[in-house]
Amino acid sequence: MSENANSIALSGDALETWATLATVLEWLPSALDAQLLHDSDITHFEYGVLYALAYAPKHTLRMSVLASYANSSLSRLSRAALRLHTRGWMLRRPDPDDGRSTLATLTAAGLEKFEQASPGHIQTVNRLVLDTLTPAQSKQLREISRRILRAIRDEEGWQSLPGGAADAAGQPAAD
Repeated sequence: MSENANSIALSGDALETWATLATVLEWLPSALDAQLLHDSDITHFEYGVLYALAYAPKHTLRMSVLASYANSSLSRLSRAALRLHTRGWMLRRPDPDDGRSTLATLTAAGLEKFEQASPGHIQTVNRLVLDTLTPAQSKQLREISRRILRAIRDEEGWQSLPGGAADAAGQPAAD
């Protein structure tokens, strides 16, 4: 290894922290996918799409908003949307207010699928992540994750709310 490479290499606590986080980033999505595929025949990405639509006003969002929530390209989202559409869980149509945009709407069957998949997914999230932490650690993880998110990009990601409701911009739905 060159001297320059050694001067920028991670070591000690920094290497251990990064290696642990990188491993979680690799292993957690596979574990979430495995449970959802086994129990509900959907991927974690597809579950996320169903989740976003389930809590959107009128169960409808622009595809571009869904892509932003999922940090996904429109092409990846379109492939997932086609799979969800083929199964009867989602509809896509042009936005009547802006013909350049496409709206995604959760169907009644899609909402049923989301509700069927949620208990097992929630149990898995609890078992793998939340139940392993004390309340203080959970709060720390939330704050650490928010700092990392802000370092990645300035815009806010999807915001959780009591009851899970959010509008198309990720803001609380009007009461």
